[in-house]
Amino acid sequence: MTDCFNVLIVDLASGKSRAEIIDERSSVAGGSGLAALLFSRYGQSDQAWDHPSQPFVLAIGPLTGYFPLMSKTVCSFRSPYHDQYTESHGGGRSALSLFFAGYDALVVTGRAKSLSCLSIGSRHVVIKDVGFMKGYGVAMTGKLIRRMFPKSSGHRSILRIGPAGEIGSAMACVNIDSYRHFGRLGGGSAMGVKNLKGIVINGDSSRPLPDNRDYRKVYKKVYDQVTSTDMMRKYYHLGTAVNLQGLNDIKALPWRNLQTTSDPEIASINGDVFADQTLLRNGACSGCPVGCIHLGFFRDKFKEDARYLYHQVPYDYEPIFAAGTMLGVTDCFDVLRILEEFERVGLDAMSAGVALAWASEAVERGLVSEKETIVALKFGDALAYQEAAGYLGTGYNDFYCLLGNGTLKASAVYGGAEFACVLGQEMAGYATGPLYFAAQALGFRHSHLDTGAYSYEQKNHQQDVSKAVDFLIDDEPGRALLTSMVACLFARSVYNSETLAQCLAATGFEALAGSLTETSERIRQLRWQVRIATGFRPDDVEIPKRFYQVATIRGPVDGPYLDSVKAEYGRRIMDLGRADPTPD
Repeated sequence: MTDCFNVLIVDLASGKSRAEIIDERSSVAGGSGLAALLFSRYGQSDQAWDHPSQPFVLAIGPLTGYFPLMSKTVCSFRSPYHDQYTESHGGGRSALSLFFAGYDALVVTGRAKSLSCLSIGSRHVVIKDVGFMKGYGVAMTGKLIRRMFPKSSGHRSILRIGPAGEIGSAMACVNIDSYRHFGRLGGGSAMGVKNLKGIVINGDSSRPLPDNRDYRKVYKKVYDQVTSTDMMRKYYHLGTAVNLQGLNDIKALPWRNLQTTSDPEIASINGDVFADQTLLRNGACSGCPVGCIHLGFFRDKFKEDARYLYHQVPYDYEPIFAAGTMLGVTDCFDVLRILEEFERVGLDAMSAGVALAWASEAVERGLVSEKETIVALKFGDALAYQEAAGYLGTGYNDFYCLLGNGTLKASAVYGGAEFACVLGQEMAGYATGPLYFAAQALGFRHSHLDTGAYSYEQKNHQQDVSKAVDFLIDDEPGRALLTSMVACLFARSVYNSETLAQCLAATGFEALAGSLTETSERIRQLRWQVRIATGFRPDDVEIPKRFYQVATIRGPVDGPYLDSVKAEYGRRIMDLGRADPTPD
């Protein structure tokens, strides 16, 4: 294997493209590390997120195509949410398609003259005008792109946006192959601002497998752990929806805009209910034998006859929290209906659900009226939320345009910042306590997966600031390494450091295999440096009062402890940003 990256650069303004060879494999591995490196080279730290020169980056890892669950793609961009560098992770067929197209990364710069679709492969780069798709929903866009670009041999992945991405919503996502997403922090608008409605990646070439005994041996070891042990079993059966009941039982599940963290109504909306009543089938990303994608269904009856129209909707723990418990909706089919509306307009489900939960409480408190919301928002009213999803995704009026750019921006105008459930961005569905709140608020992606804080908090009773922050800092390099491989984080128990080193050595990346500790730290520091260069400052991130008022696993939140953890974690992050990520 080569230690160089093969990167395709496409300029939408000129229509020109070129392949570049970058000799940095042993420094940044791929995935997250490569994405940060490419943004540092092609991004503009002194220009806003919507400047045409800002790159939209897709990157894969050194083990993509060679081992199970190395199935993710890292998408990096300057976010419309906070105007800082960020990344989002998604699966589907995107990673293997890019791999079989012959590239380690795709960098898209410039702005197309009209709404366009980009198609790439090992032997072609084509940009087509799709102006007629303006305002089209995600499903229709995918259907039309499949017709416009006939499938070639091999893998093909289709990325597309809905109207939310076209209007520049900070909550716009990128749909990947119908059931996966680059969800958070506005990746859909990072595409939309480039007049890019879709990207087709054609994996139309072949790649040889390593022909050695070590590769076959370590591949079998990994495959057996993934398929024949209990390590991954829960992800196939109930999936992450199994967490709903458990988190509710320990008072860590947000309900009705985090006004409470537990509710007996969980019995009608937990993982067992979704599996028993809605589950249609399981799916999997390319290169994954687990099948963690759970597709639920609901049906609508045609008025003129007795026939039914069946809808397939993917669900996981976070979407159910966002469209279910956070909104007080406790019918599993209603949750799927709301999720489908988020999907249609191209909104990130977590961001949209949490934003509408704030709007519902703002209505209750008289800060916002039906004049702004158009439909009467009320916790538990699924029909109202379905309608509101359309308004939010299309920016129907000034209120929904403002809300689509972030709950805190809406609350700055209408009031209610104290009950905005925002931790850097609209919160994920874990209310385990102060360490988690600080970790998501300041984490690199403002994601619950930046650290294991939600798990640490369930196992550790002490409130020791130094030990807690040490955990956050020590936990991050390993995750950064996995997202640079780019492994599904569900497989982090399989791909420990020893196994990763064996996998890399068996595929010809001996230098990288021998320096994983140093490389993971270098990647972590590089990512923070790029983020800080675009404006990230921990002191600018505020944690709303709602998080100080809620009761969690350990009882009422200790406010001084939360403030101390946030301050110390922020200080340590800035120290990382000042460190030199290059080797001695």
